[in-house]
Amino acid sequence: MISPIEKDIVNLLENGDKKAITLLYENYADALYGVIKKVIADDDTAQDVLQETFVKIWRYSKKYDASKAKLFTWLYRIAYNTSIDKIRSLKNKTGKEVQMETSAVYKVSSGELNQDVLDIKKHLSSLDEKYQIVINALFFEGMTQQEASDELDIPLGTIKSRLKIGLRELKKIYNP
Repeated sequence: MISPIEKDIVNLLENGDKKAITLLYENYADALYGVIKKVIADDDTAQDVLQETFVKIWRYSKKYDASKAKLFTWLYRIAYNTSIDKIRSLKNKTGKEVQMETSAVYKVSSGELNQDVLDIKKHLSSLDEKYQIVINALFFEGMTQQEASDELDIPLGTIKSRLKIGLRELKKIYNP
């Protein structure tokens, strides 16, 4: 049985009413923070993830379907997935340390650079726009695949497919 407050929140979400976020925060923030803290130990990071969670809840509020899941289940999944994404993002950032002593970056002469590859943005413009958008987001804007999916409002699987196809098309240009 759906509670009256949950029913009000669902109606407000469906209508895009910003009061929904206030009610969601008042009624679910503590529970969602508990979900997040099970994944993320650091309080500051957990608070950031809670804020990101509420932003995603608002962004995807039109996608909520009461016939598929209870409101709290939907909120829980968003909070949990956002927590996991944050952990992965932090691991990716901290796990990539540059070794200056063993780096060959400063030892490359201009004769060793493939001059054809330096104009990748020009070749990128020869691809379909849907591939350009994904490759730009991932390589030139530094987004993760999940961030690109969220930002571009494209399913994650589609992001991966377009990346694969786009890179394959670029490979045809560079290795005919």
